[in-house]
Amino acid sequence: MKILNVDQIRALDQATIEKEPIAPINLMERAALTFVDWLAEHFPVTTPIKVFCGLGNNGGDGLAIARLLLEREYAIEVCVVRYAPRESDDFMHNHRRLKLITETIRYIESGQDIPALRHNEVVIDAILGSGLSRPADGIVQQVIEQINRSPATVISVDIASGLYTDKPNAPNDVIIEPDYTVTFQLPKLAFMLPDNSRYVGDWQFVDIRLHKRFIDKAPTPYYFTQAQDARLLLKKRNRYSNKGTFGHALLLVGSYGKIGAAVLAAKACLRSGVGLLTVQVPQCGYTILQTAVPEAMCLPDSHQHVLTGNPETSTGKAESPDLASYATVGIGPGIGKAPETLEMLKTLLNGLKKPMVIDADALNLLAENRELLKKLPPDSILTPHPKEFERLTNKWDNDYQKLDMLRQFAQTYKIVVVLKGAHTAVATPGGDIHFNSTGNPGLSTGGTGDVLTGILTALLAQGYDPIEAAVLGVYAHGLAGDRVAEQRGQTGMIASDVIEALRWD
Repeated sequence: MKILNVDQIRALDQATIEKEPIAPINLMERAALTFVDWLAEHFPVTTPIKVFCGLGNNGGDGLAIARLLLEREYAIEVCVVRYAPRESDDFMHNHRRLKLITETIRYIESGQDIPALRHNEVVIDAILGSGLSRPADGIVQQVIEQINRSPATVISVDIASGLYTDKPNAPNDVIIEPDYTVTFQLPKLAFMLPDNSRYVGDWQFVDIRLHKRFIDKAPTPYYFTQAQDARLLLKKRNRYSNKGTFGHALLLVGSYGKIGAAVLAAKACLRSGVGLLTVQVPQCGYTILQTAVPEAMCLPDSHQHVLTGNPETSTGKAESPDLASYATVGIGPGIGKAPETLEMLKTLLNGLKKPMVIDADALNLLAENRELLKKLPPDSILTPHPKEFERLTNKWDNDYQKLDMLRQFAQTYKIVVVLKGAHTAVATPGGDIHFNSTGNPGLSTGGTGDVLTGILTALLAQGYDPIEAAVLGVYAHGLAGDRVAEQRGQTGMIASDVIEALRWD
């Protein structure tokens, strides 16, 4: 699913009006009806509702919503915020239609006009829309501040009033803090960013049948991965395939006290369809891994406690592994930052030409030795969390600047970067960013990143394109977390649960 900017959204509405064709006021009616259908599914008719409307088209949406809710016998109070001398044509049309069925409309021109808001009420925010170009001030600011202080449940129509769609707000901007945002047709870029979480709430999008061909042709670097997108990426298995068909992966993982990371990555790799798996761990992890993951082949390192990349051999001499025999390599979970491990990473980057997966302390070693970034095999997948990404780059002032840095980093080094978090962002060498739709805060626990490394390594080993592997792997990882949350709740989730909840059908 595409994420379009403000100008494209405006052009999409116009294309729908011209090509369907449909009158603008009827398109607004369609959007309002879809919103009301959503609200009726979530709030009973006994719920008292206050609808706050601005004077533009978003306010027109609010007036149409109020009329449709009145027709469904909801108890409605309409509040029009008079912040300008003129109203839009669509606002005026819906205002006339509403006046035919109710004279009870409150007009807010000063703070004294703002009604009290109670805990059992729903507030519908239709004050300002996605075309906002300046911060909320004056009476609009007062209304927003009072709504935010109230105990009422708040639902924003399309986007929270005061929130910019695709550019950063100033720190002191006044913005509605909704419990829900019901947006039309496509998600907004603002919804994907951590800085905006309090101004988005639980967001949903509803299909108002905007012009599909326009959407298909619209250029954008931003995408939102849903179930149907992930299903298209998943490869079917041939009846006559064998373990060699699905690749042989090498995981370089673990150190003294962190062999658990190696176990998690290995189990996740196996659960994600790799044909053969070899795991190289320090000697201290050999017995643990052989016991915990009998399906994997274990390659003991020559070092007792840290990874050097040189396996112990029957002759007692340490020799470098034959990288050519592996379809891909995953490195990082639990490896630490010992000098010997850094030398291993340098040797690996000098010898490996295939895309690989790099996580955890391998990323921190890259951050401390940035000259190694130029040696990354093209299309490799890096999986930093925000702090690790900051170490690899620099600090950012806001999430939009972070996105620019993410795109530039992926393009500069010709790699795929998985920036982990809510709506994990997958940045591609071509400059696109795919935001993920699955996952929940329960995944914020130790070991889930190691699980993701195992998943991505397995997908690369099976021959998935690195971009598709990253998008699919991140989606499947988050979906497994959602399954666990449904069964156990978010608080009790552990990384092992996520592995057991992986499904690939």
